[in-house]
Amino acid sequence: MTTKLPIAILISGRGSNMEALLNACDAPDYPAKVVTVLSNNPDAAGLDIARARNIPAHAIDHRPFGRDRESHERAMDKALRHSGARIICLAGYMRVLTPFFVKAWSGRMLNIHPSLLPKYPGLHTHQRALDAGDKMHGATVHLVTSGVDEGPVIAQTRIDIRPEDTAETLSKRLLTKEHALYQDALRQFITDQASAS
Repeated sequence: MTTKLPIAILISGRGSNMEALLNACDAPDYPAKVVTVLSNNPDAAGLDIARARNIPAHAIDHRPFGRDRESHERAMDKALRHSGARIICLAGYMRVLTPFFVKAWSGRMLNIHPSLLPKYPGLHTHQRALDAGDKMHGATVHLVTSGVDEGPVIAQTRIDIRPEDTAETLSKRLLTKEHALYQDALRQFITDQASAS
């Protein structure tokens, strides 16, 4: 049986990439297990999905912390360390992280972003690809660094942009590719880390 590395998933909303990772972790030969799901949003639909699968899932609402983002992240960090997580996967976590948190989890925090980085960091990536007249679009899994969506690329997937595509159709078609990409990239990342140690 594969030794499974404990991971945490951070979400802000519905958690479709989270659910894809949960599905992957169900496989006996997958090298990770989810020990906690955390959100900054108590109303995140993904929390209920995780709880329905008996995964500890909690919200640490960022709003009571006001503009003190680091204090919020220190509370998140404490919960993550208590869970025993060794790697964090951001899956639709819609907060820009402070240097404190990035440094605390340096080299152990992954994010999935819906563009072919370094193109289109930030928001509205599907519309930006269409506006630019791109022929290809895609998603990227990367390590998180202090710059928004600037960390080293771990893996990418590509799809063709069709003449009739809208931001909505592009997003929907890319999402299934994102799910497979994140599963594969996390597996490869854990395997590479184990080989290097």
